[in-house]
Amino acid sequence: MNVTTTDPRDGRRRATDLTETDESGVAAIADQAARAAQWLFDLGRLGRAQLLDTIATSLESRRVDLAAAAEAETGLGQTRLDSELTRAAVQFRMFGAVLRDGGYLEAAIDHAADTPLGPGPDLRRMLVPLGPVAVFGASNFPFAFSVAGGDTASALAAGCPTVVKAHPSHPLTSRASADAIESAIRDLDGPGGVIATVYGEQAGRWLVRHPAIRAVALTGSLGAARAIQAAIDERADPVPLYAELSSVNPIVVLPGAAASRGDQIAEGLFASFTGSGGQLCTKPGLAFVPADPGGDHLVDTLQGKVASAGGMVLLNQRIRAAYESGAKAFERAGARLSARPRIEAGTGFAVAPTLLEVDLSGLTAELADECFGPLMVVVRYRHVADLDAALAIVPPSLTGSVHSGPRDGTDAMRKLVDVLTARSGRIVFDGYPTGVRVSWAQHHGGPWPSTNAVHTSVGGTSIRRFLRPLAWQNAPEWILPEELRDEYAAVPRRVDGRLVPAIDRPS
Repeated sequence: MNVTTTDPRDGRRRATDLTETDESGVAAIADQAARAAQWLFDLGRLGRAQLLDTIATSLESRRVDLAAAAEAETGLGQTRLDSELTRAAVQFRMFGAVLRDGGYLEAAIDHAADTPLGPGPDLRRMLVPLGPVAVFGASNFPFAFSVAGGDTASALAAGCPTVVKAHPSHPLTSRASADAIESAIRDLDGPGGVIATVYGEQAGRWLVRHPAIRAVALTGSLGAARAIQAAIDERADPVPLYAELSSVNPIVVLPGAAASRGDQIAEGLFASFTGSGGQLCTKPGLAFVPADPGGDHLVDTLQGKVASAGGMVLLNQRIRAAYESGAKAFERAGARLSARPRIEAGTGFAVAPTLLEVDLSGLTAELADECFGPLMVVVRYRHVADLDAALAIVPPSLTGSVHSGPRDGTDAMRKLVDVLTARSGRIVFDGYPTGVRVSWAQHHGGPWPSTNAVHTSVGGTSIRRFLRPLAWQNAPEWILPEELRDEYAAVPRRVDGRLVPAIDRPS
C-alpha cells in the first residue's frame, strides 16, 4: 500500500513514493539489524561517540531541507522545528559525552579473595548492549522523538542497531532523517542495518514480534502501548517496552504567588499550555489557582490572553477530533467555559485554544484526564489544605509544578511537594514543565500512566533502557572488555567495593 502525507495547515493529502513495509521486508530489515550489531559493538565506546558526533553534524548540514519537510507535514512552524532539530543534534552529541565518560557502564571488579562465606571467585561486571531495538516515532516531535530522536541516539550509544517505525504524520521527514543518519554511518564505513525505517501500522506489529528485536521504545498513547504490548506478548521471548504515555502535569499556584506575580504566571501558563498547539507531553492540563483577589486577577489576565489568541494547527485529523471531543466531554462533566476565541473555519486542522474553569469541589476524574492540545482546566480552591485530597484525583504525571510567594508557609509548601513527589517524575518550582532540558540530570518519566518503567526517555541515563548487566567469573584477562581489565583506568569503576574515579579519561 502506498504511503500518503497530509499538510495539517490545509488538510490536503498527497501521495509519496513510499510504500508500507510488508512482512518479508520487516524480517529482512530486522535480520540486517542483527548482523550490524557486531559492527557497532566493535566500534567500542569511543568509536560510537565519534559516530554520534558525525550524525549530529549530518543532521545540521541538512537543516533547511529537514525543517521544510517537517513543516509541510506537521505545521509546527520554522522556529519550533529549527529549535527541535538543534535539540536532536544536541542529544546525539550528549550521548557521545556519555560514552566518553564511561560511568554508564557501571563497571565493577571484585578480585578473588577470602570472604566470611569462604573463598570468593574473581567477578567482573558491566552493562552490555541488548541488541537491535524498535523505536516508534512520536507524532508531536518529528525530530527529537522520532527517527533522529533521543531513543535512537541512546540506543546507538548503547551499541544497539535501531529500527524506527515511522509515524504516519511525517513519513517524508522520517525518510529524510534516516538518510542523514545513514550518510553519517557510511562516512565511517558502517554497514546497512545500523539504522532502518519501516512504514505502516502492521509493519510495527511485525517488527516487535521479530525475534531479533530485543527492546521497544514508544512515545505515544495508552492505546498504542497496549497494542504494542499485545504484539510483544505473542513472542516466545517477551522483551521490555519502554513507553512514555499520558500525563496531566498539574500546576499549583499558591496564594502568595498569585498575589505577587499573577500577571507573570498568567503569561507563563498561557505559553506553556498553548505552545506547539498544546501538543506536548509535559503540557499542563490542570492549574490550581486560589479563589481570592490575586487568583481572580491571574485568571482574568489568562482569559484575556486566550480570548485574543488565534487558531492553532494540530498535527493530524485524529488529534483534532480527539481534542474537540475531549473539550466537549469536559464541559459535559461540569467544567464551565472560561475563554475560547472564535476562529474562521478552514480546511486544515486548526482549533481554538480553550480555557475551562471548575471549583475544587467539582473536580472529578473525568476532568483530571489528559486532553492533547491547547486546553487547560483552571481549578479554583479556597484553602491550601484541601489540595492534598484534590491532587489524589489527578493521575500520576511526568511533572508536578508549584508556584509560591513570600507569604506562603514552608510547612504547607513541604506537604504539597511531598504529595507531588509521590505522583510525579519531576518537580518544577516557580516554572513550567514544558521545555524539557536535555542534560545529565534530566528525568523524563513518572509513575503509571505517564510511563510504564522507572527509566527516563530524556537525559544521560536513558541509555540504561538498552543495556543489560553481564558478569564474568574467573575469566582470562584477554577475553575481558578493556574496561574490566586491571590496568584500565579511563572509566570510573568500583574495585573491591571502593569507588575508583577515572584517570586519563579520553576527551
